[in-house]
Amino acid sequence: MADGDNRLITIFGAGGFIGRYAVQNLLKAGVRVRGAEREPKRSWFLKPLGFPGQVQLVRADISDPVSVGRAVAGADVVINLVGILKGKFQAVHVEGAANVARAAADAGCRGLVHISAIGADAESESDYGRSKGQGEEAVRAAFPDAIILRPSVVFGPEDNFISRFAAMARQLPVLPVMAAGAKFQPVYVGDLGRAIAAAALDPGAYAGRTFELGGPRVYTMAELNAAVLKLTGREEKSIATIPDAIGGLLAKLTGWLPGAPITGDQWRMLQVPNVAGADAKGFDAFGIRPQPLEAIAGTWLTPYRKGGRFGVKSPS
Repeated sequence: MADGDNRLITIFGAGGFIGRYAVQNLLKAGVRVRGAEREPKRSWFLKPLGFPGQVQLVRADISDPVSVGRAVAGADVVINLVGILKGKFQAVHVEGAANVARAAADAGCRGLVHISAIGADAESESDYGRSKGQGEEAVRAAFPDAIILRPSVVFGPEDNFISRFAAMARQLPVLPVMAAGAKFQPVYVGDLGRAIAAAALDPGAYAGRTFELGGPRVYTMAELNAAVLKLTGREEKSIATIPDAIGGLLAKLTGWLPGAPITGDQWRMLQVPNVAGADAKGFDAFGIRPQPLEAIAGTWLTPYRKGGRFGVKSPS
């Protein structure tokens, strides 16, 4: 740990997909990290990443203001990473986010980093997008200097996005694609973790601002699936584009079933490009050059490649 740096940063969702990368960057900077989780044992793997005493874990639920208050007590900066893709959006994205922001303000924290999403809009037709937008408003009302980060879809070794497509490509003779024209700007989780840490380590430099974080390339859903086929050496497979009329109907009729590929609400989100605004501040503000999918994904998609880890790569 860096000499004389005794700052404490509380992270809600520290052990999640994005959290572990933010934690690693904070630990490298020498600060102390307090991971706040409903089930702290799920984050025990973070302890060995730091020096003795550098990582502490506490039980907290963002729906419980009392536990949230205990988790932020004594913290210099608070980070809220908690989010869901389906379920009780109002309770998590709005009320929970407000609880964290109010607790950070009441505790006199120097900064608050709130993770939202591109497409957050209090007037969105999607429950997800609307709750994210309302959550941002609630956070700003309680903590005006909060730093809001809006990433596009996030990819990385533990994701349920690129890896899901790769699993389908391995199992199915033809790769079905819904919402083929939907647009994304995938961002590598390692780059997002660096941005979160940068904002938390210097909150004064980014106070009160909103950033939209996307990768270096915009893909349609069809292009993204084609890239996955190439990265896993399965270019010979065909992509079966499902017409939007059928895709929307399937999402509406089956989206409520466990394991459904897409919900009706997610279908509505796909109708809006998940791309950073042309005038939005992004990774440049943090001195980060985002890495492209093709340069990173091959490092963890090997289990999905023909022949597995030692399968021969297709020529570029």
